[in-house]
Amino acid sequence: MFLSKEKMERIWAPWRIDYILGSEKEAGCIFCTKPESREDEENLIVHRGLGAYTIMNKYPYNNGHVLVVPYKHVSEICDLSVEENSLLLQEVCKAIKALRHVMKPDGFNIGINVGLIAGAGIAEHVHYHIVPRWAGDTNMMPVLADVRVIPEHLRQTRDKIAQAFDKLFQ
Repeated sequence: MFLSKEKMERIWAPWRIDYILGSEKEAGCIFCTKPESREDEENLIVHRGLGAYTIMNKYPYNNGHVLVVPYKHVSEICDLSVEENSLLLQEVCKAIKALRHVMKPDGFNIGINVGLIAGAGIAEHVHYHIVPRWAGDTNMMPVLADVRVIPEHLRQTRDKIAQAFDKLFQ
């Protein structure tokens, strides 16, 4: 590999330090406590649907990575009623539409991690991950340095997505 002696660029992702340092977990289930508070901007909530809400992932895989979470505290979608699952999926579709409107991605990774072994960071409360993807969005950083580059601050992205929900669904 050729290494240039040119000045190295700095990549700033200040919100990641809590994750990197293994900061204390918040008390209780964050997916239950965040929507109980009405501080949506502070809590990174972008939309409140009937049976589920959409929140920014505090430690995103890619810019615009959101989570769609049912209000009901369950660990698997199979523990939700048909109606609750329908409302959850409706919120997923709204989130996709809002992300398409704001970020113009080429595609999405959408999924649920069930259980810690499957990668669920918060296994006790099921949630969908929606990760916008663009052609060429993966570069050498994750491979060489275990670093992901998020080009926009979470709060700026949150505000744009929240505005899209308001515009599209109000």
